[in-house]
Parts: sequence; C-alpha cells; structure tokens
Amino acid sequence: MLRRPAYLSLADQYARAIGEGHLPAGTRLPPQRKLADDLGLSVQTVSRAYDELIRRGLIVGEVGRGSFVLPAGAENSPPYLAERPGELIDLSILKPVTDRMHVERFREGLHWIADNLTGAAALSFRPNSVLPRHRQIAADWLRRGGIDTAPDCITIADGATSAITTAVMSAVPPGGTLAAAALTHHLLMPLCKYLGLHLEALPIDDDGILPEALDALARKGNLRAVYMQPAAINPMAIMTGENRRAALAEIARRHDLLIVENDMLNQMIVDRPPTMAALAPERTLHINGFTKTTLPGLRIAWLVSPPRLAAGTANRHLVTNWMATPAMVELLSHWILDGTVDQLIEWQREALGIRHRIAREVLGAGAFRAHPQSLHVWLELPPGRDEEEFVAQARQRGVAIASGRAFRLGERDRREAVRIALGSTGTEELRHGLTLVAETLGSNAEPLLPLV
Repeated sequence: MLRRPAYLSLADQYARAIGEGHLPAGTRLPPQRKLADDLGLSVQTVSRAYDELIRRGLIVGEVGRGSFVLPAGAENSPPYLAERPGELIDLSILKPVTDRMHVERFREGLHWIADNLTGAAALSFRPNSVLPRHRQIAADWLRRGGIDTAPDCITIADGATSAITTAVMSAVPPGGTLAAAALTHHLLMPLCKYLGLHLEALPIDDDGILPEALDALARKGNLRAVYMQPAAINPMAIMTGENRRAALAEIARRHDLLIVENDMLNQMIVDRPPTMAALAPERTLHINGFTKTTLPGLRIAWLVSPPRLAAGTANRHLVTNWMATPAMVELLSHWILDGTVDQLIEWQREALGIRHRIAREVLGAGAFRAHPQSLHVWLELPPGRDEEEFVAQARQRGVAIASGRAFRLGERDRREAVRIALGSTGTEELRHGLTLVAETLGSNAEPLLPLV
C-alpha cells in the first residue's frame, strides 16, 4: 500500500526490501514503464522513485540495461588504504612519483613564501582582491596547452576534488542527470548521491566513451552533462583520440549538454590530443591541476568555465570553498614563472618511464593496460578470478592494490580487474610489490578461508 507522496513511499519499500536482503546486489529492477503499469502509477512517479533510490546509493542505472541493486556499503569502499599500511607495500593509492628532492623543493618554496607573501594574501577575505594576477598566470599557462580563456573565467580551487565538486554543481541542477564512463572517478558516485543527481553509466571501448551511447541517452531527456577523463587519468588509462573527442563534442553540442573534463595530467602527457575545452569551449568546464604532475602538497587546481557559466561557477565555489589557500596560489604562480613546474613535470615524466619499464619487466608487456605517462596500470584478471578475492589474496602476500569495484558505475560488460599505482613507493618496493601481484596471478584461484 503506497502512501503519499507515492514516489517516496515506493522508494521506501524498495529500500526496505534491499536492506532486508530480499533484493540482493545485482538484482535488476523492473523497467519503469512496466512497473508503472503494474502499480497503476504514472511513469514520472516511478522515475522519481528510482531517482530517489539512486540518490540514496542503493541502485545504479545503466544505459540500455536498466537499474540494478548496488552492493551494500558500495560508497564506503575507497580504492586505497585509508591509513598507512604498516608492513604492506602500498600500490593502492594514486600518487605521483616523489623523492627527497620534492621535500627540499617544497621547503625552499615555503621559505620563498615567508619572504615574499603579500599583505593581501595573508589578510584578505576577498578572492577578487587576492587572485587576479594569478588568474592571468593561469590563463597564460593554459594557452600553452591549447586552451584560450579569459582570466575571469578561471576559478582557482584547493585541488581537483574541490574543482570537480564545483563543476558538477554548476553543470547539473538537483534532480538532473549526469553521465560518465562505466569506469570513472571513484568519488563521482558519492558526490552525485550527496547532490541529489542521477548518475548514468556509459559503455566504453579502448578509445573511451561510445558516442552512440551518449547520443542515445541524451535523446531520452533530462541529461544535462557528461563527465569525462579522456587523458589517461581514468581507471583504464585510456587516451581518447582526437576523432572520438570531436564526435563526443558534436553530440554534446547537438543536445546542448555541458562537459566536465578532468584533465589532471594535462601537460605531462606527450603529444596529447586537443582537450574538450579546446574542441567545445562554449560548453566545457575544464579541470587542470598539479597534485598528480608535480607533488602532492601543491593542492591547487584551475576550473575553466565558459563565459556564460563563469559567474555561476564562481558563486558555487564561494558557497562550498570560499577561496583557494592564497599562500599555495602564490607558490604555484611563482613556480610557473621561474620554471619549477616545468622541471617537476619533466622529472615526473622520466620517473614514470622507469616505473612503466619495471611493470613491463615484472608483469609482462601485454599483461595490462596503461599509458606511458599514466600513474597506474589497469590489470584485467583471468576468467574465473574475482577481483575482491584477488585483492585480499595479494594483501595476504604483502601488497595492497585497488579493486575495480570502486570505479565501476554498473555491471554491464563487467571484467574483473585491479588498479595498480606506480608512484606510491620506491622503485625497489615497486618491483617487489609487482612481483607479489604476479605471484598472486600465478597462484590457484582458491577462495580465502575465514579467520577464526
């Protein structure tokens, strides 16, 4: 028996059935139109109920397949270890390669801040009083990467997470739909839940999001934007080619969709194709940062907005973050002007080349997916191997890696896989950790016995 409002009552009943185990993970819910006919409800009422279940993190929608029950606690499963792993070799957290040099550079940078920090940066509460010069430096840097934007269209944020949150809030209103690749940023799912957004999974191939899938979803209505990671920062380290990017940009233009582009590796990528911001500047919110290409402590990212969205984007950043930390903005700008950022990026590129060579030597050149400048490799498991059990078995051997589950929006075309970070430890530890992964691959796929 449904109470009013009917959509909320229906959602509550489904939530209760999921919570009590009557609808286990992976269960496909009835098509919305069929359920509406069976219950004598409107399709809009059922659609609102499903949207509410998505908002609660209980189900996920998949393009062309329907809606499915998520595993319990799915949003609370980060791909990395939340704390230092003790004796474990930690290949679970995505970090740039670092050594003692980075600590020394950062110390030198902080000394420079101490000697050169302006009164405005130390004392002002007004972003527009502190950051105009830094926005101009950002615009000049972005222009080197093919993105021509005005300084007033740049929001400076404390890292990529802040920029992604601001961009998604600016692109999709509450109750709207955001689409993303079936394997995507692990924080996008809880973010959409908290913002009350409907998140749809788009199928992918070796070149990224399938244009025909985006077109089909857009034709259904309510889709407002698509989130993209086209340049090797995505879980499979795919580098989407220029033709595919152009096709996706044209579909977005045809359906008046906004694009949220996460481009955190930006100029570290050699011979990268034009960004979505260059191909469709009138509709792309572009995120460009430095924690993955220089050093983790430089937590600054730039969010580039189309002119028509710039004021709204700035307002949403004010509401959620107010302003980036001025001292770090000062340091980034100084390091851009004196060439330090370019030096750190070149160092990182060379260091990753060594790490990828080690991965090929230990795991085999064709055993995984990667890009020469990616911070990780994506290892698909042999048939019959379960990724959660594989992660647990590897951890018993002494190495932590990330399960593919944390990045997966749905179960369509699922292939068991793990992500292995290359920059989170020293080269010898990396070699040993990859050897432990290889040994786990070569061992029998026997389930772990419960500890008693």
